[in-house]
Amino acid sequence: MLVYILGVALFALGICVSVALHEAGHMFTAKAFGMKVRRYFVGFGPTIFSFRRGETEYGLKAIPLGGFCDIAGMTALDEVTPDEAPRAMYRFKTWKRTVVLAAGSFTHFVLGFIVLYLMAVTMGLPNLTNKPVVSEVTDCVRSATTAEQANNPVCRPGDLAPAKNAGLQAGDEIVAVDGRSTTTWSDLLTAVQAASGPTELRVLRDGETVTLNVDVPRVTRPTSNGGTEEVGAIGVARSGMLEYGPVAALAGSATFTGDILVQTWQRLLEFPERIPAVVEAIFGGERDPNTPVSVVGASRIGGEAVEQGLWEVFFFLLASLNFFVGIFNLLPLLPLDGGHIAVTWYERVRDWLRKLRGKMPAGPVDYTKLNAVTAVIVVIGGAVVLLTVTADIVNPIRLVP
Repeated sequence: MLVYILGVALFALGICVSVALHEAGHMFTAKAFGMKVRRYFVGFGPTIFSFRRGETEYGLKAIPLGGFCDIAGMTALDEVTPDEAPRAMYRFKTWKRTVVLAAGSFTHFVLGFIVLYLMAVTMGLPNLTNKPVVSEVTDCVRSATTAEQANNPVCRPGDLAPAKNAGLQAGDEIVAVDGRSTTTWSDLLTAVQAASGPTELRVLRDGETVTLNVDVPRVTRPTSNGGTEEVGAIGVARSGMLEYGPVAALAGSATFTGDILVQTWQRLLEFPERIPAVVEAIFGGERDPNTPVSVVGASRIGGEAVEQGLWEVFFFLLASLNFFVGIFNLLPLLPLDGGHIAVTWYERVRDWLRKLRGKMPAGPVDYTKLNAVTAVIVVIGGAVVLLTVTADIVNPIRLVP
């Protein structure tokens, strides 16, 4: 239990650090452009301590759930003093305001990439794309009537060991079987199970292509309907984690980051249709592991991962959460940063069109006219948070031990 609590605390700390750095991204870019940053605080609620450096007050508040960066003149409704007016954010060029507003999400993307890179060089990255990479070469291949017997054969003297005898090694990526491309482990299984006798394998090993010849035997394997069938087998196991060296990890982490961003966007599009399943879980239904989780749920999963020694799950979840927050925060909805970016560019396009018609710029958008829409979004967002937190308390997603 103590290890679990430690894991929850570590994950919560990781979230707090991410949010603090998000706000720091806004602060540093605003200062770089000459905007006035009044305050930078980590947390909310009563102030524990604060200090002033130059024109900015820095501090820590009692509730470590977020933070804020107070930039003078972030909107035209923000009251500014006469000395602040020349450096008010709304007076700066559109692209500079966009950079400042997007800097928080960009920080999340950078943090996610750093976490993935550290994973890549220490424990590897999850094989999400099902690459045909070998994790283990077995000592023999035998006929079996159960999956357990097939995956853990009891070897005897004289048993066939096709992959081992052919020179296959852990870490090899099998990219072709008899000239047939195998981009996924499923492709590899299909090709090998259809093979028989001498078969050519093309393998990627340490960045170089190696050709191996494997004598594929036909063995008995169980089927999903309870029967058996005869298939080809060579005696290799799929790698769940892909390992990298320090240099290769840069490209590997970048590619992996791209894959995660695409998957995160897809999950975000599916978000509304998964809410009914969250409600069902609250009232006793089985919790779908693909339903949204709150910070509470993510922290619980992080705690279970540490308790079970699954640090790769802990760090992958932390990276994924950063990517989700980064993308979500860029949605063109107020009060998110993406909503402010949308308003900023609306002003820019509107004034450009007015200029074409020989008119003067119309000035900053009146945010009071958007209050009703903002309030609706805040209410909906609050309801979703309440639902997911409730589900994560009464019927949480759990890791399979």
